[in-house]
Order: sequence, then C-alpha cells, then structure tokens
Amino acid sequence: MTMQEAIALQPQWVQLWLNWMMIGAFILPLGLFIWKQTRVTAVYILLSDMLAAFSTDWLYNKLGYVKLLGLPHVFLWTPLAIYLYLQLKRTDIPKYARWIIMVVLATITVSLAFDYTDVARYVMGNRGAVVGV
Repeated sequence: MTMQEAIALQPQWVQLWLNWMMIGAFILPLGLFIWKQTRVTAVYILLSDMLAAFSTDWLYNKLGYVKLLGLPHVFLWTPLAIYLYLQLKRTDIPKYARWIIMVVLATITVSLAFDYTDVARYVMGNRGAVVGV
C-alpha cells in the first residue's frame, strides 16, 4: 500500500488537515519569493518541507504508517518555527509577507503539536499501525 492509499483510509478530518498542510506549508510559502526581504525565508521553508516530505516517505517505506512518521517534522520544523517567529519580529517584512509567514507558522505549529504527541507515543511503546490502515 502506498502512503497516499494509507492516508485515504484515515478519517476525513485527517485528510482535510493534510490538504491544508499542502497549501499552508508547501504552496503558500512560494508567495514569499515576491519580496526581496523574504526570499531566503521562502528557500528555508521549502528546503525544510522537501526534506521532511522525503524523510517521511522514506520512513513510511521502512516502517509503514506508524506514529514515528512525525519525526522528520519534529527535527526540521521545530527550528523552522523558531526561525519564522524571529522573522516576524523584523521590521522590514512587508505586511502581506508577514501574513504568509504567520499562516505558515500557525500551520506547522499545529502540525508539530500532532507530531510531538505521535512521536512521544511511539517512543513510549505505541508502535502499531495508525488506526484506519
């Protein structure tokens, strides 16, 4: 079973959340390339996203649909969230770029809440497949 097939077996709210993550964490950051002040931020976000996606897919192929799949997000998005928070403190960031950064930060922060919980459960022994798969 592919990862996409496993996701399709998840509850509707999980599928909707993953669709939002595609927009909020992968597509929306492309808008940051518009402003010179946020181009480096856009690169950091997209590199982190690509590494997380690749790593999550690799883990899925090795372990299946388990709670440990959030680990790449924990390692890559935690420093990214801190970086984005610090970017919001800059005074030279244009208003619309600031909004994009806030939405991206909110999206990955919510995702991290799920990811930290799932990884902690995995570490504490809950190593079965995620429900629905």
